[in-house]
Amino acid sequence: MIDLMMNSIRMLLRKKGRTFLTLFGIVVGVASVIIINNISECGSSALTDELDELGMGGLSIAPNTQNVPFAQQELEEIQELYFVDFAMPLMFESTDVYVHNDKCSAFLWGIDDNAKNVINLSLIQGRFLNAGDISSVSDNCMIDQTLAMSCYGSDNVVGKRIIINNGGTSAQYTIVGVIKTGSGILQNMMGNYIPNFVYLPYTTMQRNMNTDNYSQIEIKVKQGYDDNIAADNVVKTIERNTDTSGAYTLTNLSAQKESLRNIIDIFTAVLTLVGVISLLVAGLSIMNVMLAAVTERRREIGIKKALGASKSDIVFEFLMEAVILTLTGGIAGILLGMLISWAGASSLGLTLVPRIDIIIIVLLFSVFIGIIFGIYPAFKAASTTPVSSLRSA
Repeated sequence: MIDLMMNSIRMLLRKKGRTFLTLFGIVVGVASVIIINNISECGSSALTDELDELGMGGLSIAPNTQNVPFAQQELEEIQELYFVDFAMPLMFESTDVYVHNDKCSAFLWGIDDNAKNVINLSLIQGRFLNAGDISSVSDNCMIDQTLAMSCYGSDNVVGKRIIINNGGTSAQYTIVGVIKTGSGILQNMMGNYIPNFVYLPYTTMQRNMNTDNYSQIEIKVKQGYDDNIAADNVVKTIERNTDTSGAYTLTNLSAQKESLRNIIDIFTAVLTLVGVISLLVAGLSIMNVMLAAVTERRREIGIKKALGASKSDIVFEFLMEAVILTLTGGIAGILLGMLISWAGASSLGLTLVPRIDIIIIVLLFSVFIGIIFGIYPAFKAASTTPVSSLRSA
């Protein structure tokens, strides 16, 4: 077997230029499949993390009109449900904030002390809004890292003052915490569309907006409980207790994240198919190379058969050359694809987690391509007779 492999390598190296071009096609096809799947994996993971930071997780319920109640009683009813881990009142308003007479657009969130558990806030400076801030209707706030850097040039802004317009009136608030702005992917790609985030106690926003109601309630379901079943039960509980029907809208944000991941998977499958097609094209080039080798080596084949080489020996020799070509190209393509993927992920600040299953499948498929497209040339070489081979040489 070792002798056969070494002989096959020598045969391939006799035509270095042709062998290199054939290998190049395989490398490009394999590398493209690896890169596409790595991009998909990194993108899906980053999108999920970013949407968690933006609050897209769990369930969200809101009234359809102003005519239905949605305040403390409804919040307590939801909190008492056995499958609910956390439930948080939420107020929100698109507004402007002012720092040193500079105006910035921001999205204002009214939250309670459970916010870090419901919408996965990550603190980098200071502290979270706590129960004392909620109960005292304090003029404390948290801002995100992007707003801190753009307004102050630093994220160490705890204790500084910021003017926030809420409910039609402007007032000064003290910054007590700075929140990490996700992985930054959406912020970098859609910076003009994703606003800065500012967080106030929801009681403070209620005071400013002269209301006792909430905009909506965010719900985090206990691990292991089905979100869809939980969504149905939440709506039924609220409608039963308020004697209403169709008055509330519940959004399963986790399901929406799953839909986004499915869309990414579809694009990945389509682009992977393009990579597979390029591998098939490389397979055709292998067939052409092997057919050319059969023509060039007719005398050599005739001599081997005259000396006793069987058809299976000739077939196996040519198949070995095709397998070595595709195996070498597959390994080189995987290494190139991983290198490019790692460089791209590093430049975007992402963590690359290679999918070993995809790597193995792509490598095996490239070898399979070599076998499939090497069979016809191998059998054509084996079917020649010694006399005709020597006469035509």
